[in-house]
Amino acid sequence: MDKNLKISKENRHRFTQPLGRLISGDRNETIKEVVASISDIENTFDISIYCVGDIVTKDFLANLSLRKFIKLCIIDEKTQREHIRIDSKNFFEEIIEFENPAGTISQKSWDILEKIIASEKRTLLNVTEGEEDLLVLPLVALLPLENKHLVFYGQPPITDSKISIPEGLVFVDVNKRIQKLVQKYLSLMDKT
Repeated sequence: MDKNLKISKENRHRFTQPLGRLISGDRNETIKEVVASISDIENTFDISIYCVGDIVTKDFLANLSLRKFIKLCIIDEKTQREHIRIDSKNFFEEIIEFENPAGTISQKSWDILEKIIASEKRTLLNVTEGEEDLLVLPLVALLPLENKHLVFYGQPPITDSKISIPEGLVFVDVNKRIQKLVQKYLSLMDKT
């Protein structure tokens, strides 16, 4: 099945809602809350963390309590159109670079994510052309429901929507309900 998908202009606003729990606040506040949440569950579950976005990746790699759970980070080396450098590339066992055009989820993205999820390696996925933002959708859709898969991504402030959304970090505890919501979002995208 061809899975090249693109957001249509008329549906773009639907993709601004957080997929999971929004932890609002600045970077220090959100990381402290994530550390507290993880410490509450780390003795109960086998946890894997997946980061989507450069700032999230940078903050999680800098925190030893979170770093040990990282399985995958997806970056594009940009934040708000500015270049950003991730210094902990030596942490990863595999670094994959590829292109994913802005506003799309390419078939190649699906294929790469499937391989990474099946792998035991800590992986850095670097989008060299395009954007990584939408890759949270196929990532959540593809993650198996056994164990505890936690996906984190940055939430920019949204003020031009019917409902304003504060800046923060989105914490997605992958489960059937979230995967069903992701399938709904994917169905709103145009096949290309």
